[in-house]
Amino acid sequence: MHIKTEAVERHTLSVIVDNEAGILARIAGMFSARGYNIQSLTVAEVTQDETISRMTIVTSGAPAMIDQIIAQLDRLVPVHKVTDLTDLGPHVERELALVKVAGSGDHRIEALRLAEVYRARVVDATTSSFVFEVTGGSEKIDKFLELMREVGLVEVARTGAAAIARGRDAA
Repeated sequence: MHIKTEAVERHTLSVIVDNEAGILARIAGMFSARGYNIQSLTVAEVTQDETISRMTIVTSGAPAMIDQIIAQLDRLVPVHKVTDLTDLGPHVERELALVKVAGSGDHRIEALRLAEVYRARVVDATTSSFVFEVTGGSEKIDKFLELMREVGLVEVARTGAAAIARGRDAA
């Protein structure tokens, strides 16, 4: 018997919520209780009066599972709007990473050369290490980290994705 499986897709969701205590825990709990994975999560206030926050959640699953996640998020009371930026179409998505690299001699020179190619900025330097700041899509950051492993990667801190729809209208 052949079992049909749906392809797993990566989706970026924009969730507009009331900025109140416990909302992050409620949303994370909803994901956890249903066995969904959050690959990336960022949250920030987006209104001047600090009453509304925007959560950017990156998750993956079969299309039916993504639809279910969106429906579950929409049912939570402090959630105002859920937008699947992936389904909406073209959107801008960026991430920031701080990357600590240690090394001397040729490894140090190669780290600086690679940083220049990837437009990473040196934000801290000692005689034995650098901390680079690199921004871009997650694929760019993944590739930068892969290359830095070869020259002395020590530590990484990543922000997670921030994303917004293209065009003049709000998502």
